[in-house]
Amino acid sequence: MQSAMKFELPDELNAKQPPERRGLRRDYVKMMVLNKTTGQTNHTQFYQLDRFLKKGDLLVLNASRTVPAVLKSKKELDGTEVEIRLAHRKNESIWEALPVSGNVKKDDVIRFSPTLTATIIEQSDDTPFVSLAFNLCCSSLFDQIYDLGEPVRYEYIQEPWNLDYYQTVFATIPGSVEMPSAGRAFSWELLFRLQKKGVKIAYITLHTGLSYLLDDKWHKGPDKNFENYEVPKETAELILETKNAGGRIIAVGTTVVRTLETVAIEKGMLQAASGWTNLYITENTKLQVCDGLITGMHEPEASHLQLLSAFVDREKLYSAYTDAIHQRYLWHEFGDMNLIL
Repeated sequence: MQSAMKFELPDELNAKQPPERRGLRRDYVKMMVLNKTTGQTNHTQFYQLDRFLKKGDLLVLNASRTVPAVLKSKKELDGTEVEIRLAHRKNESIWEALPVSGNVKKDDVIRFSPTLTATIIEQSDDTPFVSLAFNLCCSSLFDQIYDLGEPVRYEYIQEPWNLDYYQTVFATIPGSVEMPSAGRAFSWELLFRLQKKGVKIAYITLHTGLSYLLDDKWHKGPDKNFENYEVPKETAELILETKNAGGRIIAVGTTVVRTLETVAIEKGMLQAASGWTNLYITENTKLQVCDGLITGMHEPEASHLQLLSAFVDREKLYSAYTDAIHQRYLWHEFGDMNLIL
């Protein structure tokens, strides 16, 4: 386990509101451009991203769509209220979930609505999660979840922003319980402008799991957190074609880095693939696919900072973050952006 990067983050730098509620377009948030070789930083706004990418580069985006993972229910047996947070989708009708309130045990049936119930089919003292087998599957199950659920919101969020604020503009495949937030700052206008310049765009899917389990006892590192991914054939081919032509692969988010590097390690080369990843990327990881990264600002000691140190020396990263705090950047999913090239 690598030592975590520590720094002091002032409370006022937690982004409590989406940019749109602060009077900004989503693509007008700040962007720190960090040169991974020199450590030099440049401060601009995200809508100027096209100034830093070249014709022939490839942006890889995560197409996973956020589901409202917080659900209220009652036990069929006695009517006790139970709140759960969906954590990982295991298949078309089974989810791993975190019970937040109410005591549940194996074989309990909980009811979410007149048409949606779930049976607890697994529970163990070794994990905070239970396995829920829903009575619906596929689009019928997602329809109910979208009707009934609320997005996962953390303590620095003080108002119940609705689910639309937790989506990227290009998200199409439901399954993430926390927004893959590196893509949030993209607008369609910016994506079109990048394409007009000759920057190519491709998609993977990685459904994010629940990262905060409410009790530090259950803290899980990246190597314990399995997330479901898919790399389509056309994306794999475009990445190989771009590399062969000398273009750069720019990952939009740590989820994209984990997905592409997982496939490269497990298959020996990038190709179409799907599965589960628990890849833990640190400064000792030699990246095989990704040349650059677009990401948000990560909190002190977050494992994401160790992934960033695979792109840029830790001392340079620490210096850049110190600069970002001085420049009053905002942190978390509604905050500002960092381009590492």
